[in-house]
Amino acid sequence: SAARDPDCGTVSIAVADTGPGIDAAELERIFEPFHRVRGEAAAGPGAGIGLALVREIARAHGGDVSVESAPGRGSRFSVRLPVAATAGAPGPAL
Repeated sequence: SAARDPDCGTVSIAVADTGPGIDAAELERIFEPFHRVRGEAAAGPGAGIGLALVREIARAHGGDVSVESAPGRGSRFSVRLPVAATAGAPGPAL
């Protein structure tokens, strides 16, 4: 989903799944480069660099990324970015 918050001047893009979820102890580390979660959530391929890159790119643009997750309930990742203001131009339609 995508949403614009005109009060904060940001746009948020969220992606959610119904997968195995991520344990709270792992959530603190998932944005560290090369960290991979343990257990059932680690079944897929990957080097553990993707989330670290997403956070770095979002922060480079003045935004951030966050996650909400619980084992057995899936995960929801949200990327929040500032909306660039252009004189006289309306913002993007979402």
